Parts: sequence; C-alpha cells; structure tokens
Amino acid sequence: MTAQQDAGVHILLAFALVAANLPFLSEKILLVMNSRGAAKSFGWRVLELLLLYFAMGGLALVLETRAHGSVYQQGWAFYAATLCLFIVFAFPGFVYRQLWRRRGGAGVHSSTLDAS
Repeated sequence: MTAQQDAGVHILLAFALVAANLPFLSEKILLVMNSRGAAKSFGWRVLELLLLYFAMGGLALVLETRAHGSVYQQGWAFYAATLCLFIVFAFPGFVYRQLWRRRGGAGVHSSTLDAS
C-alpha cells in the first residue's frame, strides 16, 4: 500500500467516525428537517445511522475504484464487520446523547455516583 492509499484509508476512517456520530449530535431529522416540537426519536437516529453507513460505503467504493480500477468482491462477513465497526464509531455520540446529557432532569445524578 502506498503512502497516498494509506492516507486515503485514514481520511475515510475519520469521515466514518464523524458520520457515525452525526445522528446523535443533530436534532434535525435526516440532518436537514427540523423535528416538530419534540426531540428526535431514537428510531430516527438509528435510521440516519444506517443511511450514513451506506453513504460511507459508497464513498469507500468510489475511493477503491479510483485507487485500484475495480472493486474487490466481499462476502456478507465483511459487511457485518464494517457495520459493527460503524456502530462502535457511533458510541461516543450515543453516550453523549442518551447517557451523559440530562433531558428534563433525567439522567445520572451525582447521588447515584456517590453511593460507592
């Protein structure tokens, strides 16, 4: 692998890390429409995560075609592993949105942390 290809892989991984966290950092549905009054539901966030996974896969296919001239055939295990990696990349955004940030007084209280 050349230095240029290596840099391309690192840039793609950085884009994937940012893209995986976007659904949890934005209150806009599909990153363009405002939600109606209430906060965006978890279902919308999962749908956005899947759509961004496919968008990153498309970007990876374009980069692979430009670098090698063709796309290597992959089996289902490759796509299962990359989906799991994308979900792991989304963990910081999930923690920020669902566990760390307080919504209407709900969340982790200091009294539950001081019990130990």
